[in-house]
Amino acid sequence: MLSALSHPKLSACRRLFLRNYEVMINIGVHDFEKKGEQRVLINVDLYIPLALSTPKDDQLQEVVDYDFMRETIARRMAQGHVHLQETLCDDVVRSMLAHPNVRAVRVSTMKPDVYPDCEGVGVEVFQIKEEA
Repeated sequence: MLSALSHPKLSACRRLFLRNYEVMINIGVHDFEKKGEQRVLINVDLYIPLALSTPKDDQLQEVVDYDFMRETIARRMAQGHVHLQETLCDDVVRSMLAHPNVRAVRVSTMKPDVYPDCEGVGVEVFQIKEEA
């Protein structure tokens, strides 16, 4: 599989990532899913131009902070029940792309406890910000 960094618009980017962020969220379309939270693993890759993410003074404010990814996900979860993983991914992607330094984002979600015979079921979205 080719890396997204091989895409011409992302060739001069840094990839910042959050791996297997485990959250409990009210998600699903079935009645039993609407009665409680489920474990969901969320992965995020942010693609940030090197010109906007190369620290000169080794200071946190010079880069996109990892907390941005976690706080963005927490805000979406606080909005309440979501039926589909597709909706959750799309919402998180849209919020991540709203950051002025983010050029592209990949978000995946996985429900690891749905079926006993597989690691999980999930959705992944990759989107490059449209140039203004």
